[in-house]
Amino acid sequence: MSAGAHARDVAESTLERLLDAARAFVREVLIPCEPALLHGDWATIEPQLARLRADARQRGLWAPFLPVALGGQGLSLSAFAQLSEVLGTTPFGHYVCNCQAPDVGNMELLHQFGTAEQQARWLGPLARGEIRSCFAMTEPEHAGSNPTQLSTRAVRDGDEYVITGHKWFTSSADGAAFAIVMAVTEPEATPHARASQIIVPLPTPGFTLVRNISVMGETGGGWASHAEVTLENVRVPVDNRLGDAGAGFMLAQERLGPGRIHHCMRWIGVCERAFALMCRYALSRELTPGHPLAEQQQVQFWIAESRIEIHAARLMVLDAAARIERDGQRAARAEVAYIKVFVANVLQRVLDRALQVHGALGMTDDTPIAWWYRHERAARIYDGADEVHKTVIARRALDAHRRG
Repeated sequence: MSAGAHARDVAESTLERLLDAARAFVREVLIPCEPALLHGDWATIEPQLARLRADARQRGLWAPFLPVALGGQGLSLSAFAQLSEVLGTTPFGHYVCNCQAPDVGNMELLHQFGTAEQQARWLGPLARGEIRSCFAMTEPEHAGSNPTQLSTRAVRDGDEYVITGHKWFTSSADGAAFAIVMAVTEPEATPHARASQIIVPLPTPGFTLVRNISVMGETGGGWASHAEVTLENVRVPVDNRLGDAGAGFMLAQERLGPGRIHHCMRWIGVCERAFALMCRYALSRELTPGHPLAEQQQVQFWIAESRIEIHAARLMVLDAAARIERDGQRAARAEVAYIKVFVANVLQRVLDRALQVHGALGMTDDTPIAWWYRHERAARIYDGADEVHKTVIARRALDAHRRG
């Protein structure tokens, strides 16, 4: 056996052990905790989550995407995608394994582009789970799908930036130790070279968490929240900038590419759980004695359509992850756009079918279906709305035919 083949066998064996460990952790520990975790406020559930995080670390499931040197498991993007599906079958799976958004993206940014000082101060504690972070890019005054359109400004004053702006959907700002803020530092540059990403320690004078935004009736708290924030003459050292001045858009794309893989595989995990609940309920719920829902042709169609779509979605995401690993993010832009649209819509259809099969029960919080239905509707909006990705996909297809 060649050295390369041996290395692949070892990697596959390691991944299978991790997947088995994750499945057992989800099944035996996390799912039984769901009723308390899904319906308790953050202050109440955070101590329980801390205990679950310690359990995940002990099981070797901690920060699977990070290098071993940083306390992670050193998984490739494709391998992490498969683990992400397993963790996605329960709402707090990623959080307890320290691979949750937005921290996962911020850790990847700091690992790739942070200075040694930034990594020591911020990446190390994040990797160890000692702190949380947030990412402040979207502004209520501008379309979130266009990150080149920002009003937030960071003006250089000697060795400091003075930041002024207004952000919202700054997820997990409540209790975060720092924010990575997208702000215009080079106003005269071309649109894609105007913004920079700057680390703002929290609390810092002038940075105000205005509110946790109520989303479909839930305000949330802590990590499970989306904040509106203002920055009024916030001063931070120029050394807090990530990468070069004006490189913010490029860094955002570096963050969003793998991030979309993470999200899509998590959504597939959600689909698998909803699908399993749908099938079990269809078999157990009788319309009349001896005649379960599963005998209804429409229900069978929903089950068949869901099974087909989930399978297709998984293959598409793994293909996109492999393309990124093989050829880089820029080469995989089309594949990433495909999965962002396709998987988000599969997620919505599967959840809707599962809710419909459960009838009135599906509207309650007795299963996680309604919770996901509320929280995951945003899948078709964040990281680029469906319509934006479809427009880009269509333009590229038409350009190719024009050239041909």
